[in-house]
Amino acid sequence: MHIISGNSNPILAKEISSELNEKIIDVTVTKFADQEVFVEINENIRGKNIFIIQSTSMPANDHLMELLITIDALKRASAQTVTAVIPYFGYARQDRKVGPRTPISAKLIADILTTAGIDRLLTIDLHAGQIQGFFDIPVDNLYAAPVITKDIKKNYNNKDIVVISPDVGGVVRARGIAKRIDGDLAIVDKRRDKANVSEVMNIIGDINGRDCIIVDDIVDTAGTLCNAAEALIDAGAKSVSAYITHGVLSGPAVERIKNSKLNELVITDSIAPTKLILDASNIRILNLAPLIAEAIRRISSDSSVSSLFD
Repeated sequence: MHIISGNSNPILAKEISSELNEKIIDVTVTKFADQEVFVEINENIRGKNIFIIQSTSMPANDHLMELLITIDALKRASAQTVTAVIPYFGYARQDRKVGPRTPISAKLIADILTTAGIDRLLTIDLHAGQIQGFFDIPVDNLYAAPVITKDIKKNYNNKDIVVISPDVGGVVRARGIAKRIDGDLAIVDKRRDKANVSEVMNIIGDINGRDCIIVDDIVDTAGTLCNAAEALIDAGAKSVSAYITHGVLSGPAVERIKNSKLNELVITDSIAPTKLILDASNIRILNLAPLIAEAIRRISSDSSVSSLFD
């Protein structure tokens, strides 16, 4: 196996390579004056199995284009296989038509990546599981649940925990975490009138006097999350924390988190945290490098990846 790092999350790539005891292949990525991307592989990779680590996070289009051009460079340099390791798969929320003349962008991205020449995709907590079916190549969708549950058990031991799904669509994910920590489950029923604006309606489940942990895959502008936290406190919750896999945290999100009823927000480093996020006192980051490195190791040795989550 050989590791290449894109520019979206070089720190995570370095940690993964360290876990694998592999050196990152030297790649030069430059931009022309008109912002076109140029990629040059500075080492011989003929006949090698390459894993390129690149989240398609903000700026999503720049990071996606860099990934595609790097894949093309690798294929033209005669790499035997190319596995795209995309911890955060951008455009995943556009997984269906929401109107009569709207795109299914996640399917388009899947087609583009396959056409560019990847042989396998490795990602974490896809927003919608059916996106795996958009690809005609093997897809390994890892779960951050083992990392999250380990941290919950470490920091919330001996507490009366209720795992909260922030909407009906996230019940399966929340139930999985609740089962792992032997906790109860509750649901926040909300109505979303327009994108990134939500209205919390009511709580389904017993949360009175208990420590609530909201579990979800993505936090973007944090409006839904902060409204849910406020609704839970108003309904009698003792405390509210949140564990979210992908911390997009765009726009006013960090400021909202700082001023919210949340004790803490715990995210992973699937997206490289900004200085604003690192400086926030109530935001904590979990490292995914050991999980991703072990998955890469198993893929390279043709071992089972799914048994990671047994």
